[in-house]
Amino acid sequence: MPYVTPEQIERAKQMDLLTYLQHYEPQELVRFAGNVYTTRTHDSLKISNGKWYWWSRNIGGRSALDYLIKVRGMSFLEAVIQIDGQAVVIPPVLPRPQKSIEHKKLLLPEKSENNDRVISYLTGRGIHREIIDYCIQTNRLYESRDYHNAVFVGFDQHGIPRYGTLRGTLGRRFMGEVNGSDKHFSFSIPARNECSKLHLFESAIDLLSYCTLELLSGRDWRQDNYLSLAGIYMPKKIIEESTLPAALTQYLKDSPKINEIALHLDNDMAGRLAAKTIQTILPISYTVYDEPPKHGKDYNDYLRIKLRSQCPQEYVR
Repeated sequence: MPYVTPEQIERAKQMDLLTYLQHYEPQELVRFAGNVYTTRTHDSLKISNGKWYWWSRNIGGRSALDYLIKVRGMSFLEAVIQIDGQAVVIPPVLPRPQKSIEHKKLLLPEKSENNDRVISYLTGRGIHREIIDYCIQTNRLYESRDYHNAVFVGFDQHGIPRYGTLRGTLGRRFMGEVNGSDKHFSFSIPARNECSKLHLFESAIDLLSYCTLELLSGRDWRQDNYLSLAGIYMPKKIIEESTLPAALTQYLKDSPKINEIALHLDNDMAGRLAAKTIQTILPISYTVYDEPPKHGKDYNDYLRIKLRSQCPQEYVR
């Protein structure tokens, strides 16, 4: 009777289905959409983010071991030998090298002589001056020369500006992106020290509003990481076919120690759907919290409601 060691069993348990098929049965693997795959034999079986689900049979799992037992009908012993034997005997099929990504040229607008209008606009939205000053000093925020817009800048892991979003400060509502912006590198604020938690927002102003609430509550607003998604995230109609927002994907790639994510998306229908989708398709290695604002549509609404209740005489516009 065949015998497998505890080490063989552990190796088999660690292999996810996508890796198994890519390396040892590439002819069976079919790309469905984005990062979702299916199999040539069972087109209703979908593989995504380290998990698989066979929709026509209503069964799923996480590993290649689960797949071989539940779908192929192998015994536990046969499945372990299949995976571990494959890993030892058959050389893996190496993926094709990816083409290098050419970054767009970011055309940031020229800076104004000062940031007075941006400071006035943001303090009027309730953002604390300490947080505004930090963003200006770190070149994450400035006032444009020609139209006096607030310019929120996003950087890559090397500190190079890759993204810019604009917000009007002169009364009329204006929002836009700087030409050449790469959504993979949206506006963010890193933790003061290495940290495993990330807070996620739709906009830069919501991000700054949350930081203000932390500061006003007496907490260290620089203890965690903060990232905005550069606008509303629109998932696909079928949640399992959606991919994560580009900014979140890039941030997690560049910050592998992140293992907790707090979602602070809007209270409207789009924000609730986005939060549900992100929770569904994030790998199980992340602990995810859904923490929308307690009142108002977004975190800037919530901040201003709080300020109005605390000091109505000095309430911001």
